[in-house]
Amino acid sequence: MNPEFIASLPCEQAKELLGKTVADLIEIHERLNQNSHNSSRPPSSELPWQKFEDEEDQEDDYESPSPDDSDNEPECAGNENDHNDTEPISDRENHYPEQCVICGQTLDPENFVARNGHYVLDLVQNSEGLAGLELTHVLHIYGDIACACGHVNCTEPGRCEKEEGWKVELTEWRLIGPTLAALIVCLSLRMHCSLAKIQEFLLDWFGVYLSTATINHCIHEAGRAVAPLEQQLAEELRQADLLYADETTWKEGALLLWLWVFCSSTVTLYLIGRRSKEIIQILLEGDFSGLLMSDGYAVYRDFLKRLRCWAHLIRKAQGLAESLNSDARLFGEAVKALLTELMKAVRKAREGPPMNLQLIYAEQLAQFKLLCEQYRDCSHEKTKKLAREFLNDWDAIWMVLQYPWLPLTNNEAEQALRHWVIVRLISHGTRTEEGTRVFALLASVIKTCRKRNITPWPYLVQVITERRKGNEAPPIPAPLDKAN
Repeated sequence: MNPEFIASLPCEQAKELLGKTVADLIEIHERLNQNSHNSSRPPSSELPWQKFEDEEDQEDDYESPSPDDSDNEPECAGNENDHNDTEPISDRENHYPEQCVICGQTLDPENFVARNGHYVLDLVQNSEGLAGLELTHVLHIYGDIACACGHVNCTEPGRCEKEEGWKVELTEWRLIGPTLAALIVCLSLRMHCSLAKIQEFLLDWFGVYLSTATINHCIHEAGRAVAPLEQQLAEELRQADLLYADETTWKEGALLLWLWVFCSSTVTLYLIGRRSKEIIQILLEGDFSGLLMSDGYAVYRDFLKRLRCWAHLIRKAQGLAESLNSDARLFGEAVKALLTELMKAVRKAREGPPMNLQLIYAEQLAQFKLLCEQYRDCSHEKTKKLAREFLNDWDAIWMVLQYPWLPLTNNEAEQALRHWVIVRLISHGTRTEEGTRVFALLASVIKTCRKRNITPWPYLVQVITERRKGNEAPPIPAPLDKAN
């Protein structure tokens, strides 16, 4: 297309071409002006120097959008070839059989015959009673004792039985002890360190060289150790009176998935899978009878007792108010004005005696509903979508007017995603199906412990220890009072 071509067009065709060109320019202009303040774009999409002018007002009035997260989970298996035979042994532990499994007679440790053994690197509390941890290098010896009845009683490291869907093994026959494994999980998931950075940290601070494969193996083993706790968290979520839900994109290699989060006052559960109704149905359908707070994603509409996040609506209205389209500007300003007024009324109602704001603002809501009906077939696509969103979720949006103590935004779920979004931006997602599952499981346990005012790492040590022995995972403790 060039000036000569345009000049050769008949007048009507030239006008039609001009109209399409102007429409394209308007759409491009509106897209260029989009940010996390006036659209559903996440803050992570903005340049570092693009900040909100008033962050305090943003936190009070708007819900931060859910960006993206991820984890660094290579697919290599654990490698036990990191041990250096020249490293001094701090202790030696013999594992004796105590009683004969046949006759029950007490066995004499003096008759113990060592058959095999392995080294364990771990961290323990400082032996001098000082604060901090020290590295231990313990040689564990296994063998047998012959009983007078003739039976030879053997000892061997604990081992968890095989479980479907897991390649990594859970066994005490490991170079890395439970506390050191928990530290590795902390450095990876909580401190955003890559496997190479964890390797560097352990070498610099403890003088221990571990391959990245062994480090990754520890993370996967910890994930398998906490896997049974997922059922406990899901059952507690179904009993919640109020549940927050949100989702954001997640990459597993070249596969596009979604990271879902479900939060109650004491539980945070992460699931990674398709962006479909199936995830919610598996988790909540049947037993859940509480209120569900969400954004406007259509799959949430199956839940009749639902709340809608006003922050999403305000951002969309702001985007329309900044549009070049006159209908979009009028509708956007009307939505902003109504939500701002009602938001102030809700906050005021929380401070005074109970009142039903739906009755007080019934006339204004009726007029606004007529306005939504007017714009539901608007030629401006985003105006039409927002008008229909209000009509589709009418009861969910305005329920908070009847019960002002309910939340206005889905900020609880948005905040639960924010930390893991940073992890995803660093690592670009997981690489294998097992790595994806490990990430979701460990993130759920870590966040739930934090929400209950429990330090997650000693608890993770306890879980790894028991599961390596083949025992059940101890349940996550009940919430602790912050004052304690």
